[in-house]
Amino acid sequence: MVLILRDIAQALGAECVGQTDMAVARASEPGNAGPDDLALAMDKSYADALAQGQARAAVLWQGADWQAMGLQAAIFVTRPRYAMAGITAAFDRPPELSVGIHSTAIIDPTASIGANAAIGPYVVIGPRAEIGEGARLMANVTIAEDAKIGPDALIYSGTRIGSRVSIGARFIAHYNAVVGSDGFSFVTLEPHATEEARRDFTASGTTKPQAYSRICSNASVVIGDDVELGACSTIDKGTVADTIIGTGSKIDNHVQIGHNVRIGQHCLLCAHAAVAGSTVLGDRVVLGGQAGVGDHLILGDDVIAAGASAILSNVPAGRVMMGYPAMKMDQNIAAYKALRRLPRLVAKLDALQAKVSKLDDKP
Repeated sequence: MVLILRDIAQALGAECVGQTDMAVARASEPGNAGPDDLALAMDKSYADALAQGQARAAVLWQGADWQAMGLQAAIFVTRPRYAMAGITAAFDRPPELSVGIHSTAIIDPTASIGANAAIGPYVVIGPRAEIGEGARLMANVTIAEDAKIGPDALIYSGTRIGSRVSIGARFIAHYNAVVGSDGFSFVTLEPHATEEARRDFTASGTTKPQAYSRICSNASVVIGDDVELGACSTIDKGTVADTIIGTGSKIDNHVQIGHNVRIGQHCLLCAHAAVAGSTVLGDRVVLGGQAGVGDHLILGDDVIAAGASAILSNVPAGRVMMGYPAMKMDQNIAAYKALRRLPRLVAKLDALQAKVSKLDDKP
């Protein structure tokens, strides 16, 4: 792939100076950049590394002296990480899959395939399923009955879309993701020990062994536009109301979303996060890696949970949470500092107790 510097700058809305018609073949780290690469040195800390490479052109921070760095051309950006989105998109190489239906695909005659869709090897599409215009389904994707996939979807190999799932435009699902598996919901004839523990914070141990009865997932999953689902992540169907993922939300690898969950718009759920059944997340909620949210809770808009936080109660809008159990971040940091001081405090207490004991021993 060969791109012209001024075209990259125009796409970024950035200033380009020097030999703006220079062609570059790829983006590169500054120290490893060759003469045909575009070095990404968008912070002053990369200046030394840039000198070690052979780049003739670079993306630089505002005010950098590009000529003194021996460059022939430069692009200046104000927000480096945002610029990275545009630069990597310009050099992106999408999966290779020709428009049309591969000869090994199995498609029910009642399914509909939109114009310019690409259906890869060994894809299975069930009865009455609808595949949107320009959608790309890589090898070994399964689309169950009555599922609807919006236009321009990109679904990687091994992904499973369950029955009656409805997905909006420009959906991306990475390898082995699952949308529309049954919710994990079971009940016993008489109250279970877990119900007693939740109510009374104890278990009597008197409950008798009982078989579990499945609560079926009669609803499905509804996903908005521009949602991305990471590899091996799972979204369960709802019981009688659909599980909902709002427009623009991004879900990382190995994330579990339980039945009846409602996730708002433009949320970020990082790797290994989990949201238990019937919980509601507002718009723009961020869950750090390994963060967990209990069932039947409500998290307001703009809540942020730090990595490995365990949210066990409702959280009002705009609050930053941290810890196990999760509390306001500043409180958690203060508590953690106190916890680290605890051994010293105990040692001091033991010393004082010893002195007091000696005083008590005196006649």
